[in-house]
Amino acid sequence: MSRALVIGGTQLIGRALVQQLLDRGDEVVLLHRGAGTPFGDRVQSIHCDRNDELAIQVALAGERFDVVYDNVYDWQRGTTPAQVLAAVRATAPGLTRYLFTSSVAVYPTGGVYTETSALVPTDHADVYAAHKANTERALFQQWHDGGVPVSTLRPAFIYGPHNSFDREAFFFDRLRDGRPIIIPDDGQATMQWVSAADVARAAVLAATHDVAIGHAYNLAGFPPITQLDFVHLLARVVGRDAHVVHVPRARLHARGGGVMQAPYYFGVYLDLPAITVQSARVTEELGLTLTPLEEGMREAYAWYAQQPRVARDYTWDDALLQTRPDVAE
Repeated sequence: MSRALVIGGTQLIGRALVQQLLDRGDEVVLLHRGAGTPFGDRVQSIHCDRNDELAIQVALAGERFDVVYDNVYDWQRGTTPAQVLAAVRATAPGLTRYLFTSSVAVYPTGGVYTETSALVPTDHADVYAAHKANTERALFQQWHDGGVPVSTLRPAFIYGPHNSFDREAFFFDRLRDGRPIIIPDDGQATMQWVSAADVARAAVLAATHDVAIGHAYNLAGFPPITQLDFVHLLARVVGRDAHVVHVPRARLHARGGGVMQAPYYFGVYLDLPAITVQSARVTEELGLTLTPLEEGMREAYAWYAQQPRVARDYTWDDALLQTRPDVAE
């Protein structure tokens, strides 16, 4: 049994991770800003803002952990390398591994990338990508300088129970409501996905196998799936026919459709230029085979179907579709 600190632990990745750690019999401590956790007295809580470097030092003074799982990013303020390194310094005594959840966003648009491919430059325009890439650089540098052993994960789009991003539920609702689903252009833009449960499994494996020290691991189903095929896959999962409507991407944007802010036309942050990666290393070194997307989405849908339905506002969709989109299927 090990003593693990999970920074976060109450949402998508963290929730799956904490459950797996508890199932292993580990002692789990959460560091988070919330008032409570879904795990009751099975975990200990330290209430702290991980972006506050001084508060982290004070909150973790005298604590000892075997492993730290750091999977929190502040989407409003960002989380910088310095803020992550503050947590490393505060937990360093006795620590055998610092496991950091990064992102495939550390790579430039394009691919196919492996873990040894070049990352985005330090001054990259996308702040999220720059923060993640620069944090990885800083973590591996401190390890090379004799610091805490580090492993990092680079997941693609993450799905699963308790997803706070409107991604798979965006389509599940439209399919269940019998709504048309908007497809940008011809729908051949590609995406890669990984389940939260697989990210959690990879984290535990990387934190407990010495081969993972100093390594990053891509986590993404391969080959990538097109947007059109993704929607039809979700339709099979839900058991409904998908009525898709192709609309030029330029027209979606001209009518106010958003990728990073509402109104969303294809889920939250999903219609982005593709970054394609290979995930062979996690299988070869850690023995993890990623869950096939349709199988994982069936599990996600089973959870979603048990949740209370929330009425959707389709006003923007209706206004767009009333102007006779180019192609309907």
